[in-house]
Amino acid sequence: MNTADILQIIVFCALLIALTPVAGGYMARVFSGERVLLDRVLGPVERGIYRLCGIRPDQEQHWTAYALSMLAFNLLGFLLLYALLRAQGWLPLNPAGMAPVPPDLAFNTAVSFMTNTNWQAYGGESTLSYLSQMAGLTVQNFVSAATGIAVLVALIRGFARRSARTVGNFYVDMTRATLYVLLPISIVTALVLVSQGVPQNLDSYTVAHTVEGARQVIAQGPVASQEAIKQLGSNGGGFFSVNSAHPYENPTPLANFVEMIFLLLLAAGLTDTFGRMVGDRRQGWAIFAAMGILFLGGLGVAYWAELQGNPAVIAAGLDPAAGNMEGKEVRFGIVNSVLWAVATTAASNGSVNAMHDSFMPLGGMVPMVNMMLGEVVFGGVGAGLYGMLIFVLLAVFIAGLMVGRTPEYLGKKIEAKEIKLAMIATLTLPLGVLGFSALTLVLPAGLAGIQDPGPHGLSEVLYAYSSGTGNNGSAFAGFGANSLYHNTTIALAMLLGRFLVILPVLAIAGGLAAKRAVPPSAGTFPTHGGLFIGLLVGIVLIVGGLTFFPALALGPVVEHLMLGTGTFF
Repeated sequence: MNTADILQIIVFCALLIALTPVAGGYMARVFSGERVLLDRVLGPVERGIYRLCGIRPDQEQHWTAYALSMLAFNLLGFLLLYALLRAQGWLPLNPAGMAPVPPDLAFNTAVSFMTNTNWQAYGGESTLSYLSQMAGLTVQNFVSAATGIAVLVALIRGFARRSARTVGNFYVDMTRATLYVLLPISIVTALVLVSQGVPQNLDSYTVAHTVEGARQVIAQGPVASQEAIKQLGSNGGGFFSVNSAHPYENPTPLANFVEMIFLLLLAAGLTDTFGRMVGDRRQGWAIFAAMGILFLGGLGVAYWAELQGNPAVIAAGLDPAAGNMEGKEVRFGIVNSVLWAVATTAASNGSVNAMHDSFMPLGGMVPMVNMMLGEVVFGGVGAGLYGMLIFVLLAVFIAGLMVGRTPEYLGKKIEAKEIKLAMIATLTLPLGVLGFSALTLVLPAGLAGIQDPGPHGLSEVLYAYSSGTGNNGSAFAGFGANSLYHNTTIALAMLLGRFLVILPVLAIAGGLAAKRAVPPSAGTFPTHGGLFIGLLVGIVLIVGGLTFFPALALGPVVEHLMLGTGTFF
């Protein structure tokens, strides 16, 4: 541990805190229908989209119509992307002559980008054409992120409205999220990345001859545009196979820092948006504080674990102060690698600048735990906050049981219906992670993808299905996922983790919107102070711990304990 590392973490956290109300205030104005600076430029575009698509922006939807619109839109996106991937060999903008993507891989990839997971069982530069990258993956990066924001906004309206039958219009919310939030910030970010050396071209791949006389093919392409939205939208899909460890995706320390900030910017900003839209900014900052505590706790454990280094390496006479540098870029070092790993799994992003498979057992466990907690430690744009609000409902329910009165949150009584729906959403993650992991460990087709024996192999499986069900997309690098079995089961896990959470959330939004406000009383449990923040953090950890600790104990925990005996996997 050194002063420079600590200073970098402090600067990162301070900048994120400073930008949270800026981003949050802007998004609150956008989704409240207030005028913003970009109205003059984007207003005509927005109105043109509505006229072209036959959308009436003044016509709001019941939660069921909102949900059906969301499902129909995402189904269409999936079908279009699948068709594009299957046909890319006969389509233009394919200078490297990429063949059509096989059916099972195309299915997995289309589901992955439609669900905002961006799990990649392929190498981008060796599998996809420029057209597939731009018209397929990048487009889904925008609209899948906008879908998550739209669902969150509908839930916020559920808390904020009184005796209402509607929660907004999905098409309007998605359009405004794309036009006014994701697109302009992505354009600016892409230009910044281009200035740092990230390519943005349609050139053919470059053939170079090394000083040793070897022939090397250097991929080109529209990288900066995808890189910008993959970070901002909590998507994570890399243009290249090694993702943000590739110098074309992440060439400089400044690019690395900017990309890490954008991993969390909108997810953090939406906590302030929530507070503003429900009329009490303290509520948003309370949720931000709970997320921040969980984030810093995970960061501390992972940073400590990676600084320790591998005992076998130390025993060989190498400097123990160097820590564990296996699988990490020398230009980023331990602190940037760990900060990115924790941020990307806290944010449901999935991009990586180091290989998590090479982390120490406890260092690799932290990203896994971030996903197992439900991707609520900031989480994906929209998805993280509506996931955390599920835990908020559970927290106020438990608090209500403690004091013997009906639980309330923001003036709304939390009754049996809301708790049942919250439990459906909460149980989705263990169903996908533990269910598919157990199936994988008993079937030959599943076992074939595991690279390492023992507890590390179990960690690879747990990580893969945590990533899929949590809609994260990162992976332990040694896991062989490109098979019919894993392409199918991980795709099913992604669908489960996305829509079996969204549908209960929208049902909760509709139920809350229809309720009258309950005036606060002496018995009302305050939900903006330190006591509630501590209770919320405890509920998240207890639910995650009780659910997943037995599996973690057989994977990364036992692997860590066996390091001291000289046993390695």
